[in-house]
Amino acid sequence: MKVRFFTVPNLLTLGNLLCGSYAAVVLIAYHDLTTAMLLIVASALFDFCDGFAARLLYCASPIGVQLDSLADMVSFGLVPSLALYCLYDDAPALFAWSDGLMSAARFITLIVAAFSALRLAKFNIDDTQHTEFCGLPTPANALLCLSLGVLAQNGTLVLHKEVILLLAVVTALLLISPIRMFALKFKSFGWSGNRLRYSFIAVSAVLAAIFGFAAVPAIIVLYIVVSTLRWAINNRKNQF
Repeated sequence: MKVRFFTVPNLLTLGNLLCGSYAAVVLIAYHDLTTAMLLIVASALFDFCDGFAARLLYCASPIGVQLDSLADMVSFGLVPSLALYCLYDDAPALFAWSDGLMSAARFITLIVAAFSALRLAKFNIDDTQHTEFCGLPTPANALLCLSLGVLAQNGTLVLHKEVILLLAVVTALLLISPIRMFALKFKSFGWSGNRLRYSFIAVSAVLAAIFGFAAVPAIIVLYIVVSTLRWAINNRKNQF
């Protein structure tokens, strides 16, 4: 089988991977969450554009699918874990822990990387996720973790060690949860069938205009809450 490595979509996917790799470097070397956040936003843009380019140019390929997940694992799996790890090191504690326990507990933040791998592996074999997602998408989780990290590092928000560990566990479980979360993928641009998408975008724009960067984690949380309520209501309807 002839494999084409350097197609336009694959190059865009590699852009995602390179941005994510550099984000990991700045987190490990400098604990610089602001730069890491900018790089992950760039990764997310590359991630959006590679699929769009594949559809536009009719050059989707099996290698592109696998490459996309490998890049996402670094940018949206490893990087948010490292961000939480760095935050944990710099954060105050609510309770008096022993030094050994406090040091060991930091490794709980790496659960996000492990569960992101499970999430991406499931996505690759799940044919039901073309129009919606099963579990929290890894890019959304990465943006949530990084944005909270930036706010904490800038002094806008105080995150204690215990809160960071709880955040790691909750987001990891959301990644592999059965909750069906809506996707911002438009098959058409009419109001019918896109009410939820347009409403969510409008509310997000209002939040961003009012709160600026601080709106980013609020928007992700809103996405999770709305998706969970929608999933619960649909499940209840299906029972009758």
